[in-house]
Parts: sequence; structure tokens; C-alpha cells
Amino acid sequence: MPGTRPAAEVATHRAFVCHGLSEDLSGTGMAEVETRAPGPGEVRVRMKAASVNFPDILICQGKYQLRLDPPFIPGMEMAGIVDTVGEGVTAFRPGDAVAGGTRHGAFAEYVSVAAEGLMAKPDNFSFSEAAAYPAAYLTAYVSLVRRARLEPGETLLVHGASGGVGMATVEVGKLLGARVIAATGSPGKADALRAHGADHVVLTTGGFREEVKALTDGRGADVIFDPVGGDVFDESVRCIAFDGRLLVVGFASGCIAEVKTNMPLIKGFSVVGVRAGEYGRRFPERGRENLQAIWAWAREGKTRPHIHAELPLEETRNALALLQQRDVVGKVIVR
Repeated sequence: MPGTRPAAEVATHRAFVCHGLSEDLSGTGMAEVETRAPGPGEVRVRMKAASVNFPDILICQGKYQLRLDPPFIPGMEMAGIVDTVGEGVTAFRPGDAVAGGTRHGAFAEYVSVAAEGLMAKPDNFSFSEAAAYPAAYLTAYVSLVRRARLEPGETLLVHGASGGVGMATVEVGKLLGARVIAATGSPGKADALRAHGADHVVLTTGGFREEVKALTDGRGADVIFDPVGGDVFDESVRCIAFDGRLLVVGFASGCIAEVKTNMPLIKGFSVVGVRAGEYGRRFPERGRENLQAIWAWAREGKTRPHIHAELPLEETRNALALLQQRDVVGKVIVR
């Protein structure tokens, strides 16, 4: 109509979107989404790399503890370049290289995240390594330092050891002075685990209890890191040391195990739940200390994630499928 002004064009960018929850991830795909300005305390980041995690699969299936109503953008950690800063942000400015975590939204060309969840990217890390770092190493740190209080000289058994979180836990366990037994279902992954610091590798296929007992002179492992659940948890109960700590980190097997309370009583061990992100939200000061500790290790060259594969953003569903196939050693990245 005469005298009217055309509507301002809305800026958009590409993102991997979950339009509907589905077991086979058929409800996911690429789409154009609005590029929103960062809110107060937020930073908008032009994503260079995002890390794929098993919870990204669960959240698109509606099986994760964080439930989101579609449509939403999955992706929990990324690295990139600061594009714009929101009101009140003084720690970062446009052009800074950063990395960090977010509860969702990382599988996109741009993502707005809370500034307090970001760290400057270490100069000695690539963008892919920086994206692969936060969730895995924060989980390892909260598990072993905060929850298990792992002591030098103790024996640590790590299940799911060839995954991104598992390899980080092997590395952090060695850094803390533990003797590390890495458990995997694939003999082809043993060499990679030894190269990443594992003192011993045991296969979970066919049972691992007797081998763990033999490696510990019958005592069992002092700390057991279990992101698998199911039968792995059940057998872990039978090879944990007195005064041991069995860390419940996840249920990658799809089966939630149960333990009869006479077992912790008789064997004198603790079953300890781990939610690394929630730990930081409940205890903000400790949460900041946790992040500072793991990024200090990165800058000092004491820790480095292992990258299995890198795929372009438009192949995010294929990246998720790699994790589902359980052939990954380390982390998968989308660029």
C-alpha cells in the first residue's frame, strides 16, 4: 500500500534442528533459523566447530533428563569466534576465540550462550580440540575430583573408555596419580587406550570381573566410572574394592541397573551419582573452579582430546550415527 514501509529482512543462518522426537533421528534435519541478538550476559558466537555427545542423541529421542519441546537445536559444546556481546558482558569482545558449553543450540552457524560458560580458546588447541574438550573433561573432573575424591595410587576402572568422556577420564585419572584400567568392548581399541595413558585394558565382552580382580591382587578397583549401566554396572558391583566408589555417570546401554542394598553394606562401597553440569549449577563457585582447573590443564598441555572424525554441519545426522554405531575412538566433530 502507498505510504507503507517494507518489513525489515530477518537475518537467518543454517542449523541442525530437531522438529520431532524420534528413535531413528528421522525428525532431525537442516533448516534456516532466525539469528537472534544475544541477551543480557550472553555472547553470540560464530561457530567453527561443535562436538557430538551421546546426550545429543538421547535428547532428540526424548530420553534425556533435559526434556525439550520441538523444534529445538541440539548440541552441547562448541568453539568459535565472538560475533556480538550482550549487555553487561565485559570479559569478551568481537573477534575473540572462545570455547564452552551450552545446554543445547551448538549445531548451528551461530549460537548465543551465557558468557560465564565460555573460556578463551587455548592457543595450543585447534577449534575442533577446543570444542571436544569441555563436556568430557568437566565430567571427568567432577567425577574423579569432586565426587570420588580419587587419591594417588588408587586403582580406577573406566568403562566406555574409548568414547570421548571415557578417554578424558583415563587421561585425568593418570594426571591425578591413579593406576588406570580401561574397559572396552572392542579389542581393536586397546592400542589407542594404552597410547592415551591406560595402564591396562580389559574387554567387557565375556566378563571383566576376574581380570580386574587379578590386576588388583583380589582387592578390586577403588573407583569405577560407569557411563554404561546395565550388565556392566552389575558386574562392577562384583569387582569393586572395600570403601570403593561406583560412579553412575549414564546409561549408554539403554538399561538402568538396580543394586540390592545388602551389597553396598557388605562390601562397604558407595554408589555415587554424577551430573557434572548440574553440579556447577547447584554450586556456582565450585563450578567456576572446575572450569578453571580443566582449562588450566589444557593451556599447560597436560590434557588433549582425541578427535576421531570431523564432518560438515550438514552431515550432523551422520555424525550422530557414528556414535550410535559405537565404533568411535574419542570425539566426533561437526564443522
